[in-house]
Amino acid sequence: MEDLKAEGPIVHELNTEICDLLLQIHQVITELGLRIKQKVVQTANVLCMLHLLIVLAIFLYVSFYYTFMPTASFVTPVYFYYSGLLADSDCCFPVANFSLLRNNKEQVMTPGQPYQITLDLEMPESPTNMELGMFLVKTSCYSNDRRTVDASMQTTMLHYRSYLLQTLKTLMLFPLMLMEVIEQKQHVLVQLYSAYVDSSDQPTIGAVIEIHSQQVQIYKAQIYIHAHFSGLRYVLYHFPLTSAVVGVMGNFMVLAVILLICFVQDRIMQPHLHFNKWSKPPERREDIQEDTNHYERNAQHVDECKGTNRHFLDTSEIRSSEMNSSFGKTEESIFGSRLEETTEASYIKDLDE
Repeated sequence: MEDLKAEGPIVHELNTEICDLLLQIHQVITELGLRIKQKVVQTANVLCMLHLLIVLAIFLYVSFYYTFMPTASFVTPVYFYYSGLLADSDCCFPVANFSLLRNNKEQVMTPGQPYQITLDLEMPESPTNMELGMFLVKTSCYSNDRRTVDASMQTTMLHYRSYLLQTLKTLMLFPLMLMEVIEQKQHVLVQLYSAYVDSSDQPTIGAVIEIHSQQVQIYKAQIYIHAHFSGLRYVLYHFPLTSAVVGVMGNFMVLAVILLICFVQDRIMQPHLHFNKWSKPPERREDIQEDTNHYERNAQHVDECKGTNRHFLDTSEIRSSEMNSSFGKTEESIFGSRLEETTEASYIKDLDE
């Protein structure tokens, strides 16, 4: 019985140390799990915000590009027909009427932007065309009310080739000509306008081309419209990749600065908010007072238990009192005080038995 009483404080001390160790391990694991969870949530929030800013920056650049940049090029076929009888002949001039509206709705040429308009005539190298010489090409642009906005006249002809050069070329390309891979034809380019600028008051919706020649022979014809860019439009058109990178990065920086300003302003306006996720929530005054009272009651209960069972202790009382004083220092939390109370109660019960 005396040995059991002597070993009682030692067992109690070991139980206390084990409980303290388990409590510390549990506290460390809980804090580590909470920090890992908060870190994952914080990283996910940052990635989502960056993704949103990048998508918004790309959308703003694409919207600006398609709003600011006009049509760079436009190609449309031209179909000639005969109209307008001559006074002394039954022949008439070839005339073509083409539209400058995309899908009959959208205007091709942007007002204020210079455009180069070129007519491509595919003509055979026939004796008639070779003897034709120069001929006149007249262009008349009209608006919605069929009123002529601008007109131009240009002369052109087939490129001259001597009889010897034509013979040598025919002999060299004779197999390909037999297989109909190539033909004896020329592409005659007629520059109708070098810098045509459309007006916003009377926008051009179409044009009429008239060739002043009775014997001209044409396979087919096409109209090429190219925009002459300058300034920022020149950079955006000729350096699209560099412009896209710079534009998206610029939009991203502007959006990031705006977001940062909003964040700082919100924190200044509401300083009571805690944006640090690592900090613990502040304890209320009522919770602190309740914990203090609970600690005092537990300490008083432990002292009473010690006074009641003092006559059961032997020479190990000094060591047990030192153990109790060191254990009392660890009773700073509610969980530690309850553990002390449970341990003391079980020990007293064993001594009474």
